[in-house]
Amino acid sequence: MSSELDTVFAALADPTRRAILTMLLEDDMAVTDVAEPFEMSLAAISKHLTILTRAGLIAQEKRGRVKWCKLQPDALRATSVWMQGFGQFEPVNLDAFERFLESELGDSTALPTQKA
Repeated sequence: MSSELDTVFAALADPTRRAILTMLLEDDMAVTDVAEPFEMSLAAISKHLTILTRAGLIAQEKRGRVKWCKLQPDALRATSVWMQGFGQFEPVNLDAFERFLESELGDSTALPTQKA
């Protein structure tokens, strides 16, 4: 599982690949359509698509003479499950914590407020 997570996170680390995934949320796209909004060569886009494919985040298939890309719907399931493990901790409410400190320690030790 660790190797799979490493591959997925490495693929997601690049902003171009994240943008491609966002585009594929809408619908399947031809490789040439994926490349259109980016200021890079088709070969560079193909490398990004290969990385996304190897990570299991997209699938590529040839339809006639055109290569199409589509998002893999369950691709991020294992990654999401792993990340949810970190959601078990309650977020700290800093305002409530500051009020608690003031009530326990008194006003003389209150934290200074920042002025805009």
